[in-house]
Amino acid sequence: MAGRRIVVAMSGGVDSSVVAALAARSGAETIGVTLQLYDHGEAVGRAGSCCAGRDIRDARAVCDRLGIAHYVFDHASSFRETVIDDFADEYMAGRTPIPCVKCNMGPKFTDLFALARDLGADCLATGHYVRRVEGAEGPELHRAFDPARDQSYFLFATTAAQLDFLRFPLGGMPKPDVRALAAELGLGVAGKPDSQDICFVPDGDYAALVKKLRPEAEAGGDIVDESGRKLGEHRGLIHFTVGQRRGLEIGGSPEPLYVLRLDPATRAVVVGPKRALAVRAARIENVNWLAGDHAGPMSAKVRSLAKPVPARREGDRVIFETPEYGVAPGQAAVLYAGDRVLGGGWIAETERAELQPA
Repeated sequence: MAGRRIVVAMSGGVDSSVVAALAARSGAETIGVTLQLYDHGEAVGRAGSCCAGRDIRDARAVCDRLGIAHYVFDHASSFRETVIDDFADEYMAGRTPIPCVKCNMGPKFTDLFALARDLGADCLATGHYVRRVEGAEGPELHRAFDPARDQSYFLFATTAAQLDFLRFPLGGMPKPDVRALAAELGLGVAGKPDSQDICFVPDGDYAALVKKLRPEAEAGGDIVDESGRKLGEHRGLIHFTVGQRRGLEIGGSPEPLYVLRLDPATRAVVVGPKRALAVRAARIENVNWLAGDHAGPMSAKVRSLAKPVPARREGDRVIFETPEYGVAPGQAAVLYAGDRVLGGGWIAETERAELQPA
């Protein structure tokens, strides 16, 4: 690797720090780059919050330890516009957003790509747990070796051009080995906790953040059944997502009720029995496809923690072999062939599967 230059995206956590160490050990000139995503005066005061004040200091300390350059670029405004504001707007529109994908699509990849190329890098390396595999027709995106750490769902929007430039050194390693390597190398972040929840919502209270950004989000409305009959009232759509059961606080139903959909126009939360959540297909938009004309068996994953289920793609529709539950507009449908990520898109709307009462 002598004569090569690697730019490493550094968040201040153990994963990206180990990537930087591996890059430096390869003999390539290694440059650490951190995007400041928060104003220092408002930085999240929690370990592992990603790219706030403490995390930037940790990244710099690692680079000093490794003897490599470290640069910090202020992208707080871009992050606010493309990720945080979008997060609030999606909730206001009755959808369930995935800000981690939007961050990868914007600040983390698009912006970092430009920075890496400006720095004359041969590649951009990150600490994501996913594998880049050289296939017959070019690089492919695959699940990580460690299924508990796999982040391929959040990277479905990675383009072929980006994948050609990206490297994911940790995709074949289990997390305990990464921490052991960090300790062996004397990196101060070896025992640093992993980030939890969404980085800009440190306490997990999404509704409080949305209300702060969009005060009108506190407007309440009715909880209704599918016929429009009022069953109760709620204190804001932002407290609900498709498939939710807890927090409805309504009684008198002979069976448990779940959130079926949210109607921002009327501010209604529509509820019904679990069988009404069954979905046979979903229409997706802004599709990113990495697999050419792949026509073999595939599976679909519609939530980050869901298991992939047999499915097929027909144009902008993902059709499930058996009814799928909890399919929420705003989330992503990611398609796989085994461990390979074929591509995916954003769920725009769903088609209900008609199931008879149990």
